Amino acid sequence: MKFKLDENIGRKSEQLLRDAGHDVSTVTLQSLNGTADENLFDVCIAEQRVLVTLDHDFGQVLRFPPERSAGIVILEVAPRAGAGAVENRIHDLIALLSKHELGAELWIIEPGRVRIHQNPDV
Repeated sequence: MKFKLDENIGRKSEQLLRDAGHDVSTVTLQSLNGTADENLFDVCIAEQRVLVTLDHDFGQVLRFPPERSAGIVILEVAPRAGAGAVENRIHDLIALLSKHELGAELWIIEPGRVRIHQNPDV
């Protein structure tokens, strides 16, 4: 699967996804740090990459319709959680992908559960 990691996702998480066999690009590698959310969303659509982020703004399905994209994954961590919490959510994502295909959906991955938003019209 092709992923784009937002600037709030670290290198260790990038490597975990690569080690699991995924094609990973990052906002930082493409010099997109600080870009507007709408621009990042459009870049992900153009590149057909699933956006992985901590930014809850991407959960606004009217503003960022997941069905227009390859998918959006929001990793839920505590406000002052360290990199280890993010890496735990990446492990959860990798495990989920072995059971469920992600496509044109919004996944919110929390400790112990995942919420999946699907467009009923798709």
